[in-house]
Amino acid sequence: MSSELFDALSDLEREKGIPREYMFERVKAALESAYKRDKEGNSNVKVVINEEKKTIKMYQLFDIVEEVENPITQITLEDAKKESKRSVLGGVCEKELKPKEFRRLSAQTGKQVIIQGIREAERGLMIKEYENKKEEVLSAKVQRIDPLTGNVTLDTGTSIVTLLKNEQIPGEIYRENEYVKVYVLEVRKESHGPIVTLSRTHPGLVKRLFELEIPEIQDGTVIIEGITREAGSRTKMAVMSKDENVDAVGTCIGNRGMRINQIVDELNGEKIDIIKYSKEPEEYIAAALSPATVRQVIIDGERTCKVLVDPDQFSLAIGKEGQNARLAAKLTGYKIDIKTDL
Repeated sequence: MSSELFDALSDLEREKGIPREYMFERVKAALESAYKRDKEGNSNVKVVINEEKKTIKMYQLFDIVEEVENPITQITLEDAKKESKRSVLGGVCEKELKPKEFRRLSAQTGKQVIIQGIREAERGLMIKEYENKKEEVLSAKVQRIDPLTGNVTLDTGTSIVTLLKNEQIPGEIYRENEYVKVYVLEVRKESHGPIVTLSRTHPGLVKRLFELEIPEIQDGTVIIEGITREAGSRTKMAVMSKDENVDAVGTCIGNRGMRINQIVDELNGEKIDIIKYSKEPEEYIAAALSPATVRQVIIDGERTCKVLVDPDQFSLAIGKEGQNARLAAKLTGYKIDIKTDL
């Protein structure tokens, strides 16, 4: 069993990256715990591992006394000298466990430790994998839709993860075996494994989709300055160009809308307003209220403004249930008061 265990731990180190030294400590602790449990916690024991010889030995420890009151933890000097002639009163006698009893314990414990080690390694790799992909987009395969909760089980290629109902785009329908893109929102390390939160509602999903789709964003020519979103309904994204010869808005929309349409399709028809960012708040706020045409923007306080529009543009500027104005305010950071006259 010892030789097999050493080989198994070597394989674990090579394949899963868990150091053998760490696993040997786990084996020691597990064997000691298993033996004490067998003896109802009344005995002392130590485990000695020899890597060179590939041996594991376990010794029960006894206090050497004149008169034995507890035979599980104590031994007379006369009996102790049978184990070692150097035994002295008040010392400790180490008595090697019989192979039969030890083999039973080591076989059970070795198997448990290796299984735990594999699980631990997989959890560690999973955490590392997702930490590297935090705030990134993954393409995941739908495995199952829970009819009660609406949660969707996804296979990301690394592991099986749940897309919670409240992180799904409202009204979106999922089908088994189809692929969807998800945003890695959070990775938390818990005792039973990593907790990975995926999202299709976060603005970061739209931002990353544009970064993946638009080469000019990838190479830094076009910069996404801000983004706000009401998932399933509308997104507003502000962009600027570092090259005066490149139109940031046109670049994101593409010829005949080809670029933006691919992202809209991925988001099941969600409207996306691409607006030109400006350091001038008046220009930025006017652009943010697109598709409405703004007549004038008056900054009348710290992060507050009045916006004048023609009467026929008022409802467009406000938007359905106030959505257009609300998203524009979030994007620009200004409280916007829309009026048709002063």
